Amino acid sequence: MATAERILTDEMLEEIRAFFPRYPTRQAVTLPALHVVNEHLRYVPQQAVVEIAELLDLVPSQVQDTLSFYGFFKQDTPHGRTRVWVCRSISCHLRDGDDLLDYLCQQAGVQPGETTEDGKLTIEAAECLGACEHGPCMLAGKKLHTCLTREKLDAFLQTLE
Repeated sequence: MATAERILTDEMLEEIRAFFPRYPTRQAVTLPALHVVNEHLRYVPQQAVVEIAELLDLVPSQVQDTLSFYGFFKQDTPHGRTRVWVCRSISCHLRDGDDLLDYLCQQAGVQPGETTEDGKLTIEAAECLGACEHGPCMLAGKKLHTCLTREKLDAFLQTLE
């Protein structure tokens, strides 16, 4: 039986190990480890789950349980270089947030949860981004875009690399 090629790089392992002193158990490092892998690969493939489990002295099913609990992590394919979360809370909804999500998807040629063919953009629906006073809003990477309009979405799309 052939062994799978390693997914976790030395850099990822170092970042994960840096969490060890900050948490009471290795199992408590599971979520930060998933975030490290996701930041580097833009998804968490099955082999990474196995390697995280090995590093944390867990069984893969324990890591998989944590991963599958959170809708944030993709496991099948990487998300786009820019991942956008469009808020669907009641505040954003009342300010046409759902229509803006539809518009953004139409302009990008994808549905919520999908990635553009060029890999530049993944569009997701978020239940709440916690910026109700600035709705409708979206989180693109780590940047919050507020008071969205179609014009602002068009301008945003033009900035994608």
